[in-house]
Amino acid sequence: MTLDGLPPWLRPLAEMASSVQAEQLAPRFPHPPADARPAAVLICFADGPDGPELLLTERAATLRNHAGQISFPGGATDPEDDGPVDTALREAQEEVGLDPSEVEVFGTLPTLWLPPSNFAVTPVLGYWTAPRALEPVSAAEVGHVLHHPIRNLVEPANRFSVEHPSGWRGPAFEVGTEVPLWGFTAGVISRLFEAVGWEKPWDESVTRPLPGLG
Repeated sequence: MTLDGLPPWLRPLAEMASSVQAEQLAPRFPHPPADARPAAVLICFADGPDGPELLLTERAATLRNHAGQISFPGGATDPEDDGPVDTALREAQEEVGLDPSEVEVFGTLPTLWLPPSNFAVTPVLGYWTAPRALEPVSAAEVGHVLHHPIRNLVEPANRFSVEHPSGWRGPAFEVGTEVPLWGFTAGVISRLFEAVGWEKPWDESVTRPLPGLG
């Protein structure tokens, strides 16, 4: 889509998307190995009742891996998918009922490596033209759908770091769920918002234990 079709607040991100480097979004593991499995996530923005918002999902508490974590809609590429955009839109429809015809894709970000699952994840940028409240389609995968205001994500009081016993530290966000937004999704959001100039100064020294480990 053209920039003219995007709201003014989203145009800086669209203009910057093609120049973002993988190292900016995932400095520790920017490049997937050759045997990584292709996958895609949808970073979907909309104009919500409380201003610009981001569509997120809370993974089902019954899942074996990453239960209760906050993530973008998305998943592994199917053989019949025609590239990462097709994968991201299909997964969003299957998980939360988002109609692909209502999403204007305005770019993709560099493919990033997710080491625990060995996925090569391509983030797809989209603008949802007809936002409304969504419910999980697959309760086995998604516990809740979050239409989270961006102003709350960039609020410094909702920002902190999480730390693993191994010494790994990463950004996190308080989003009103039992498990905060952390990990791969939080890292992409934090660094993307920093790159586009949306981030507000926050205290990175405020640290909480990694959820489930302390």
